[in-house]
Amino acid sequence: MAREQRPQRRQEQDDGLIKKTIGINRVSKTVKGGKNMRFAALVVVGDGAGHVGYGQGKSKEVPEAIEKATQAAKKNMIAVPIVDTTIPHEVLGKFGKGAVLMLPAAEGTGVIAGGPVRAVMEAAGIKNIRTKSHGTQNPVNCIKATIAGLAELKTAEEIAALRGKTVEEII
Repeated sequence: MAREQRPQRRQEQDDGLIKKTIGINRVSKTVKGGKNMRFAALVVVGDGAGHVGYGQGKSKEVPEAIEKATQAAKKNMIAVPIVDTTIPHEVLGKFGKGAVLMLPAAEGTGVIAGGPVRAVMEAAGIKNIRTKSHGTQNPVNCIKATIAGLAELKTAEEIAALRGKTVEEII
């Protein structure tokens, strides 16, 4: 199966959502009549205010693949708690062999993240964070690990409500 990877990063904005195309791969399937070429797209969508999702799409044409991936990303959006432009606590997101460690950062640090993880953070609206990817450099697995980690985040108010205590008792 021939795969050609074109690292392409596009950012579009309409209907209030930030759309980032992480990658477009040319994939082929060998059939009786020859090879069927298609394009697979990976897209991250966020509103810049704590909601982010990712999607994958495949089609014979690149724009159609991107549109399918964008629609899938809109369906799979999750809410991310943001405290003062960063995350509330450190978290390790895992997917398969990939793991992404996310640490809260002070104001002015910026987004210290590489590749697909940076796109997820920017789409979610996180301005200050430090991250480290372990295990894999595959963009799909990195994004899935990042989203899994962000889904585990909880604010102090949520933890206090679960335990039946006040925020001051938790902190």
